[in-house]
Amino acid sequence: MLGQPIDSPERYLGRVGALIEGPAFTPSLSGRRNLRALSILGAHDPSRVQETLELVGLADPADDPVRSYSLGMKQRLGIAAALLGAPDLLVLDEPTNGLDPAGTREVRQLLRDLADGGVTVFVSSHLLAEGEQICDWLVMIHRGSVRFQGTVTAVIAAQRAHLVATAERQADALPVLVDICSEHGYTAEPEPDGSLVVQSPPDFAAVLNREAMARGITLVELRHQRPNLEPAVASPRHMSYRRVR
Repeated sequence: MLGQPIDSPERYLGRVGALIEGPAFTPSLSGRRNLRALSILGAHDPSRVQETLELVGLADPADDPVRSYSLGMKQRLGIAAALLGAPDLLVLDEPTNGLDPAGTREVRQLLRDLADGGVTVFVSSHLLAEGEQICDWLVMIHRGSVRFQGTVTAVIAAQRAHLVATAERQADALPVLVDICSEHGYTAEPEPDGSLVVQSPPDFAAVLNREAMARGITLVELRHQRPNLEPAVASPRHMSYRRVR
């Protein structure tokens, strides 16, 4: 851990900042006074209080009592608390929890800036967009086992685009659509929501649409799904498509 043995926490904990689950503060104190108290307890430089408040966008409401803060504001204050010691490693659990879209973008940009400035940021999140937008290195864990680790670019590159088709009368149409795809050498598998995932290049969409119509099937949805992290996590079969011969 930061070049030190993991079983010697006294050697590295002073260089680690963390926000695990929800942050806890004294509701009657202001955000600033909460951070001042934490800086005293942690023997941190008191000038870091104002600096971290500005960093997380809480400079204006810094003197308001924490009980008046929204969930998102408390989350930002928790990140500020984790940054008080100017850590080399920042560990965050669901850092955008409770934030509105604008706040989410701000926190993601903050984490990106910290990483670009030399801080190692370790983020645990179920939000796949977070991994795509801010992470350099990704570890995906499924049922306690590592499913993938590597760059975000690598996991997306390991996938191929595919088609998603949904018919008006799913029960009758799905077997016919699967046959059409098979006739052209592509696999197609039904999803729980009734749609059909076709492992094919984008230009097969026009063929599938025409042949479905010729056989009396109306498609209410036919779209090209570009590669992203979601299929890689949800189903390994989306990692590539193959022609059937």
